[in-house]
Amino acid sequence: MFPRWHSLRRLDWDRCGISVLKTVLGVWFVAGPCRAAEASQAVSFSRDVMQTLSKAGCNLGTCHGNANGKGGFKLSLRGQDPQLDYQALTHDFMGRRVNLQDPGRSLLLLKATMQQAHEGGRRFVSDSAAYRTLYEWIAAGAAHDFGRAPKLRRLVVKPAVATLVEPIDHVRISASAVFDDGTTWDVSDIAVYETSNTQVSVAPDGEVRREQFGESTVLVRYLDRQEPVRVAFVEARPDFVWTNPPEFNYVDRFVFAKLKQLRIEPAELCDDVTFLRRAYLDLLGFVPTGPEAEAFLQDANPDKRAALVDSLLDRPEFAEYWAQKFADLLRVEEKTLDRKGVQNFYSWIRRWIEQDRPLNQFAAEIVAARGDTYTSPAAGYYRAQRDAVIRAETTAQVFLGVRLQCAKCHNHPFDRWTQSDYYSWANLFSRINYKVLENAKFDKNDKRQFEGRQVVWTSRKGEFADPRTNEPRSPRVLGGDDDLSEKADRLKELAKWLANEDNPFFAEAQANRIWFHLMGRGIVDPIDDFRATNPPSHPELLRSLADDFRAHDFRLKPLVRTIMMSRTYQLTSRPTTSGSGDEMNYSHAIVRSLSAEQVLDSLTRVTGAGVEFEGYPGGLRAGQLPGVRPVGDRDKVLPADKFLTKFGKPPRLLSCECERSSDLALGQVFEMIGGPIVVNLLAQKGNRIDDGLAAAKPPASMLDSLYWNALNRRPTKEERQAMLEHVEKADDKRGAWQDVAWALVNSKEFLLRR
Repeated sequence: MFPRWHSLRRLDWDRCGISVLKTVLGVWFVAGPCRAAEASQAVSFSRDVMQTLSKAGCNLGTCHGNANGKGGFKLSLRGQDPQLDYQALTHDFMGRRVNLQDPGRSLLLLKATMQQAHEGGRRFVSDSAAYRTLYEWIAAGAAHDFGRAPKLRRLVVKPAVATLVEPIDHVRISASAVFDDGTTWDVSDIAVYETSNTQVSVAPDGEVRREQFGESTVLVRYLDRQEPVRVAFVEARPDFVWTNPPEFNYVDRFVFAKLKQLRIEPAELCDDVTFLRRAYLDLLGFVPTGPEAEAFLQDANPDKRAALVDSLLDRPEFAEYWAQKFADLLRVEEKTLDRKGVQNFYSWIRRWIEQDRPLNQFAAEIVAARGDTYTSPAAGYYRAQRDAVIRAETTAQVFLGVRLQCAKCHNHPFDRWTQSDYYSWANLFSRINYKVLENAKFDKNDKRQFEGRQVVWTSRKGEFADPRTNEPRSPRVLGGDDDLSEKADRLKELAKWLANEDNPFFAEAQANRIWFHLMGRGIVDPIDDFRATNPPSHPELLRSLADDFRAHDFRLKPLVRTIMMSRTYQLTSRPTTSGSGDEMNYSHAIVRSLSAEQVLDSLTRVTGAGVEFEGYPGGLRAGQLPGVRPVGDRDKVLPADKFLTKFGKPPRLLSCECERSSDLALGQVFEMIGGPIVVNLLAQKGNRIDDGLAAAKPPASMLDSLYWNALNRRPTKEERQAMLEHVEKADDKRGAWQDVAWALVNSKEFLLRR
């Protein structure tokens, strides 16, 4: 269970030939003469004892690493604080956890071996290397070696990536620890191994064994360092032949290289109808009209897909639709910003995207913004983030793809960020203040509601204290080495660092976010959780996208175009046989439900009718709404507002893509089959059905019009026959045509982005 080097470097108890006496003198006979021959082999608390506790699982969050400990015994989570753990082991509980006179009677050993009752069960046995390590440490006086022990510089794991083809069903991970004294230790047997899923199992010595075919990540942890290993077990597929599909750009080169390695054949190219609908939904947020679809399909230009993308990128609806994505993240909502603040902030975002200005400068202007939130709209960002903790966590997550929340209470268990990093970062935002010029809020009991003008300003003093010391930490950017000077404008320095093309986080985080919106899954997923223990599925691709993003001055449109013009983006959603189980390698398009705004705006375009939103003028699309709450009569919620909520439009209370729901819910089903929006759009006077009947269009022409506008194609022979028979037999012709339109908008072909 424990490492070979562990047994080799420890004393050979039989060779020593000395019995351990139950006296202090006897203990020191063992620790003295035996260790005199191998003084360099003394058990290190910082290295050996701490890792033994980790290997046994004692310091996990489910055990003594819990915030409240277990059974009165509390260790730091995953061994992040050796000094705290030393105190708990040797001094707490009246020092009974270690027995210097009789090491074998130490509670630490008795409970771990179940010689005394232990809720955590047996962690190791008495003839194990773990037991010997702890016994020897106690026998030698249970001393610490803080300040003297070599420090771990890095953990090296091999292989870092392993792709194994059937019949190979296992691989051994080796781990080496490199210390600052120049020594390197093989720690394969004492490192901790954790798997990301149940597709593999891993033995204590690092042997990874296949349970199912697929990809997994194994996290290797030793002391305070952790490294991921990507392992893929691939079916043999003896009939597999790589057909060398043509690559349209560098995106395909990286995606196809991995698919070939995994023996997965990519899907075929999607047809023109699918590409057309996909492009409209992804860029504008609604389906194309019938005439737009017919024109595209009749176009004989071999480059018509590229021409379509270029034309859609220049349409005003692109800026409106993508502005909503940023408005979701930046919490542009009426409760904290009020209606005017929402309108101003949203309009500022929309103009920025419309002009295709650099997104690094977009981020910089937001984090440095101050002033009247009505005349300086970007300052609305801080109006919604009312304290330093929220500002720090939101800024890291939205602009850097880093989730810092765990480091608020302890060093991040899965990332490099420490509590010191957290409070140095948070202190960048500590001097932000507010001058509330007016607040005509209607809910006097809600302290978070604001209605009126505010000014965001920064004072020359004010710090955010680290609760461990009750003293502030010097402000510092994430991963930086230098503290900001006392006189520095903290927000300007932050903005400068954020916009710098050498920033280690921004480009990859935003490229990954753009990829997610077009492809349905991030290369790093979740998209705002970049860390070593959550590695990208295609690291070279992500780096290339980030480099492309930088090369085009951090502009949104060029990167969107590059991704959409790849063959990978244009694959059909029908997987090949070898790709049927693939969910993360982009071997085929991911089928997705339409978002709330996409459904509603597509419905209005298909029916040729409109909806109303409380407090807004008629004719406004869902994709043009600046905020999320009804304005005007706050007690009046119209059906369109309810519809968006049911289909997952987020309330913008969190700065996370996860707030928007894409899951199918029963309420959505009822809305589509008989809710007021669908019923009213189909029955509304002057809609597409009315226009067709008023113009006395032949039934076949009416049917074609509905199909072209709803599904962007002609009906099949069978569909045409069934639909026309239904209309011909009906006494109420208008009602029959409503039935036809209802069937089309309730079809999977309409409601799914394929």
